[in-house]
Amino acid sequence: MKVHVRKNDTVVVISGKDSGKIGEVLQVSPKTGKVLVKGVNIVSKHEKPSRTNMQGGIIKVESPIYSSKVMLYCDKCKSATRISHKVLEDGTKVRICKKCGETF
Repeated sequence: MKVHVRKNDTVVVISGKDSGKIGEVLQVSPKTGKVLVKGVNIVSKHEKPSRTNMQGGIIKVESPIYSSKVMLYCDKCKSATRISHKVLEDGTKVRICKKCGETF
């Protein structure tokens, strides 16, 4: 399965309970088609006491969401955008904003 975003990209959530939130992609899992976005899809996790966490208890962590629910965020347009690909003269392939032409 192919995922349209990469690690460290800035994305905006377009559907679900966190729609409209902007965050950075922390992890991409192409096998499942999910991405982990910073500050999005926060869930409560019960954790037993261990050496690293002596107290234990309920902690808040980010949970992966499907990559189809996020779009790349363009800083120049200040909005979610689709991307196109372009090959430069030196042979490198870059991603370009469909709205303003800015490269990512």
